[in-house]
Amino acid sequence: MRRTERLFQIIQVLRRHRRPVTGRELAEELEVSLRTLYRDMAELIAQRVPIRGEAGTGYVIDADYDMPPLMLTPDELEAAVLGAAWVAQRGDEALARGARDLVAKLHAAIPEPLRPVLLDAGLRPLSFKPRPADGFDVARMRAAIRDQRAVRIRYADVNGQASERTIWPILIAYMEEVRMVVAWCVLRQAFRHFRTDRISEAHTLETPFGERLPVLRKRWELEHQPPC
Repeated sequence: MRRTERLFQIIQVLRRHRRPVTGRELAEELEVSLRTLYRDMAELIAQRVPIRGEAGTGYVIDADYDMPPLMLTPDELEAAVLGAAWVAQRGDEALARGARDLVAKLHAAIPEPLRPVLLDAGLRPLSFKPRPADGFDVARMRAAIRDQRAVRIRYADVNGQASERTIWPILIAYMEEVRMVVAWCVLRQAFRHFRTDRISEAHTLETPFGERLPVLRKRWELEHQPPC
């Protein structure tokens, strides 16, 4: 790894953590000696990157610091392209369009030497199983999650029995064959999972969630942790 790439990688590692990262941890992740790591840290600080800390205590970077845009490594670029290709195949229409637009923007913005990585990416998602069509506009459900608004849905269970529910959607789970809306069901007073192909109607309400979204997600995660 060239030194310039290593300096950017140090910034990425520090941005990834919310706690001080020791020089030894950084050196091990970057596969360099502590002496090299300390020289790199001194160089970053000399370039006025807002890093605080010192050898032996750990380093942190200011939360509002941002690097120059799109300084991507080939691995990062391939990860973005693969992810965008998967979303273009499996996402709702608006999300798929966003994925294609993202790749176009990457092509326009990345440095010339990285464009072959984008144009001739050797990674692509494949699926040989058909995915049932959604019964409603999933983009509206995504908007309801962002706005933390309740949604009134009409849903058919595995036996085709239809019911109407008011839910607080907290996330959409994208799986190989189906998508699930994870939500707090006001009727059942419990978390439920609704397949998007079985939702025939969905209307966003003005009613806000009864709890904050992060709290709901945390409760769902605790309830659905696999047994140790």
